[in-house]
This record gives sequence, structure tokens and C-alpha cells, in this order.
Amino acid sequence: MNGLDPQAYLADVLDRIHDHMVNRLAELLPWNWKPADQKRSEAA
Repeated sequence: MNGLDPQAYLADVLDRIHDHMVNRLAELLPWNWKPADQKRSEAA
């Protein structure tokens, strides 16, 4: 529905959620989510 690979999405979210800030959990919702490697390239 959001054009995501469900396996990649779940794997990434489960990997990042343990140290993700509580007030930024909305970033991990499917409609806001960006893969970790894409986030790094946008920061540069």
C-alpha cells in the first residue's frame, strides 16, 4: 500500500526501534519510513 518491501521495512524497523527516541517513533511508521542507508545519504 505504501510502496514498501514489507520484509525490508520490518527488518529495518526491528533493528532500529530499540534505540530510537520515543518522541520520534512516527518516523518508523510505514508512510514516514525511509531505509537507514537513504537517511544517511540525505544527511550528507
